[in-house]
Amino acid sequence: MKFDIITIFPEIFNSYFSESIMARAQKNKAIKIKVHNLRDFTFDKHKTTDDTPYGGGAGMVLKVEPIWRCVQFIKSKAKGQKSKSGSSLCSRIILFSAKGKKYTQADAKRLAKYDNLILICGRYEGVDERVAKNIADEEISIGDYVLTGGEVPAMIVTDSVTRLLPGVLGNKESAKYESHSEKNYLEYPQYTKPEEFHKWKVPPVLLSGNHQEIKKWRDDQSKIKK
Repeated sequence: MKFDIITIFPEIFNSYFSESIMARAQKNKAIKIKVHNLRDFTFDKHKTTDDTPYGGGAGMVLKVEPIWRCVQFIKSKAKGQKSKSGSSLCSRIILFSAKGKKYTQADAKRLAKYDNLILICGRYEGVDERVAKNIADEEISIGDYVLTGGEVPAMIVTDSVTRLLPGVLGNKESAKYESHSEKNYLEYPQYTKPEEFHKWKVPPVLLSGNHQEIKKWRDDQSKIKK
C-alpha cells in the first residue's frame, strides 16, 4: 500500500516514520510512504502556498492551485500501475479538516482496502473549499479540537491503517483483539512480570493457567471498561 502525503512541512514526518512498526513495514515493503512538499508545485519565486481569505477574516488559507497540481502529479505517477490483484490501483484522496467526519477504527479498516491513500494536510486558517468539493473524496477530523495542521492526523491515519495490513504486526491476533477492533469493544487490562511490585499484584486468574477462566475474566473486564 502507498501513502502520498501533501504538506508544506515534509520534515515533520521523518522521525515518526523511521522508527518501530512504521519503519519495519516500509523495509518489508508492506507500505510505501512518499511525502510531497507542496511548495514544489508552486510557480512563483516565493513558492507561495497560501493567501488571504476572500471576504476578509483572520489567518491565511492554503491555495487550491498547488494542491491540484500535486494531486495530478501523484495520479500521473500511478497511471498504468496495477494492484496485487492485477486491477488498476484504487486510490482515495483525504483532506484533513476540523469540519470533517470524525475518524474511527471502522474508517481505518475501510481505508486499508485501498491501494493508495493521498493525504492532504491543511494549515493556517484552512484550505480553499474548492479542494474539499472538487479534489478530495472525503474530509476527516481526528477529534473535536483544532490542531496547527494536518500533519499529525496524517501520521495517525497512516499508522492506524498500516497496522491492519497483512504481515505488518508480528502476531496477526494483535489487531484482532485490541480496543475498537469491534464496536463498543475496549481491550482488557494487560500485565507482565513481576507478579508483585510495591504490593501491587497481578490478578490471580491470569496466573492460573485456566484459559477458559482467563477468557471469561478478560471479557468481563472489557465490559466493565465500556
